[in-house]
Amino acid sequence: MPDYESINPARTKCDACPLRRLNQFREFSPDELSFISSFKTGELNVDKGATILVEGANSAHLYTILRGWGFRFKILEDGRRQILNYVLPGDLIGLQGSLMGEMEHSVEALSPVALCVFERDRLQNLYEKHASLGYDITWIAAREERILDENLLSIGRRSALERAAYLVAFLHQRAIGLGISSGGHISIPITQQHIADTLGLSIVHTNKTLRKLSERNLIRWRERSCEVLDLEGLLKISNWEGLSGVKRPFI
Repeated sequence: MPDYESINPARTKCDACPLRRLNQFREFSPDELSFISSFKTGELNVDKGATILVEGANSAHLYTILRGWGFRFKILEDGRRQILNYVLPGDLIGLQGSLMGEMEHSVEALSPVALCVFERDRLQNLYEKHASLGYDITWIAAREERILDENLLSIGRRSALERAAYLVAFLHQRAIGLGISSGGHISIPITQQHIADTLGLSIVHTNKTLRKLSERNLIRWRERSCEVLDLEGLLKISNWEGLSGVKRPFI
């Protein structure tokens, strides 16, 4: 877990937050922005591969991803890992631990991550005085449930090829909305092991499946990343309509 003594004063002021410039996020009212600015207590930088939150632990903080990629996961006693979902800028993490008493999953950084830090004890104040922000948190939780529903459908009913196509298309579309690119290309920072642990496949089966997508010129696979070449082709294979363009909240 991160060293909470390393939490820095807020370097990114909420009124100048780069996420607010993105079309996919709704705008704050002046009162909401003022509260969020006071709610935020600092920022935390986490290295790639570091565990941000640990299953079974309590945390005094909530976090919003400001920059970087991460993923939520659970591990069985024998070490097998199931990746539940991926987190990107604008996503709130730690809410489950705040409401349930302890985390029931862990969160790891896929890349260097910058986090906005919020005091968990002030969450009740948010619900009491800012009903619109309370609704936003409910919306965020419902959206997470919807994503998990789609992931469960993939594992339970989609073929291996359909599962892989859906996952890569999903991550690619999320990155597009956030303007995440390098040299004009979107590089998804995942390994074949991450995909195997998300889709419930063996690493051998995952390798064969990704090779099929590559041979169809749908993706370009690199050592530790993936690039989408044909999004429409991936959507067609996965039988998925893609993400909606509805504006979403963030804290």
